[in-house]
Amino acid sequence: MLWLGVAYLGALGALFITSLWQQNDFTGAIERVWTLDNFRDLFTIDVYRTITFRTIAIAALVTVVDALLAFPIALYMAKVASPRLQRLLVISVLMPLWASYLVKAYAWRGMLSENGLIAWLGAPFGIDTPGYGLPATTIVLAYLWLPYMILPIYAGLERLPDSLWEASADLGGGAWTTLRRVVLPMAFPAIVAGSIFTFSLSLGDYIAVRIVGGTSQLLGNVVYDNVGAANNLPFAAAVATIPVVVMVIYLAAARRTGALENL
Repeated sequence: MLWLGVAYLGALGALFITSLWQQNDFTGAIERVWTLDNFRDLFTIDVYRTITFRTIAIAALVTVVDALLAFPIALYMAKVASPRLQRLLVISVLMPLWASYLVKAYAWRGMLSENGLIAWLGAPFGIDTPGYGLPATTIVLAYLWLPYMILPIYAGLERLPDSLWEASADLGGGAWTTLRRVVLPMAFPAIVAGSIFTFSLSLGDYIAVRIVGGTSQLLGNVVYDNVGAANNLPFAAAVATIPVVVMVIYLAAARRTGALENL
């Protein structure tokens, strides 16, 4: 753990130091001169502010969508399904993780195309495919990270004593009342624990955006473009510090809910 901590914190330290350097506009070489110009550009240029807020909004939306989809699935797995069916459902949730990320992303690209499966199924009902863009990015990311939300919630609900359901029923609580006043408050740390995965993975993703995002850009794409085509490592490092700072704040807030104990 000490070695991993040194390696991880060392990498973050190198990232932050690189963000304080600059690139020579004429030669493209990195100049090890301390400057805050990269961060000044991030805060003063409108396009980067827009991309930052867009990225955080997409990550938050993916997290909410996954939570809404994962909770009933996890609840059924933990409290309704038989032990044999429970094992089968856990395997079913894990199976998509065995497939390649790229295979799943390109499969969605085919389904979201103008002549894809979604357009074909929705044609009789007057429903068209959303095409490529931010809606497609949200759909694909929500699909990719859904298992990471289901499993923590399932683990949290499985530890929930059945006697609480019986006590709520004895006190006159119906199914919805029990769900709202007993189950959800106790499952909330598990939901937050799952959100750490979905939020952080969406915040740093750039591959799905390039495959189904159309012309849309998120922070991951800005980092990728500046590392590759522009070869501006200092500015890429400065952009990469934004998700790090956002996740530090998010983890600090999640820690107060007891969510980290559910990981």
